[in-house]
Amino acid sequence: MHPATVYWYDRRDSVFIEFCVADSKDVEVTFEKSKCVFSCLGAGVKYENEIDLFDAIEENECNHKRTGRSVLCILRKAQPGKPWLRLTKDKTKLSWLRVDFNNWKDWEDDSDEEMGNSSNFSDLMNNMGGDEDLDLEGPDEDESADSDDEKMPDLE
Repeated sequence: MHPATVYWYDRRDSVFIEFCVADSKDVEVTFEKSKCVFSCLGAGVKYENEIDLFDAIEENECNHKRTGRSVLCILRKAQPGKPWLRLTKDKTKLSWLRVDFNNWKDWEDDSDEEMGNSSNFSDLMNNMGGDEDLDLEGPDEDESADSDDEKMPDLE
């Protein structure tokens, strides 16, 4: 048995774990109060991961979904709003465990309204100052001749 490569990220009320096994079969995921157990078959190899979690979860509110490339698990935190500093209880570095920086978000400093409203960013961009009469069409005919368009002298 081999451990599957795992990516994880933290949100305000949930923790997301992705077990990366392409074309997985016989997927079994078990959620306990402080543990997540995963097993499956992929390309003729048996994968198994047992993770002692950093903090408690609501095991009845956890779920998983199998895709062609991986198995994504959503773990509902027992204490929403409390950040998880790592996925595992132990500080031991595991070679198969990685942080999913593509989905990571520092939600502690941001409110839900600010993060959830994407129009705030476009409003900010629209309200940024700048030259209102910006000419994007190109140079006029009299501006097209430049001093650097003169013939360069030959090299010695």
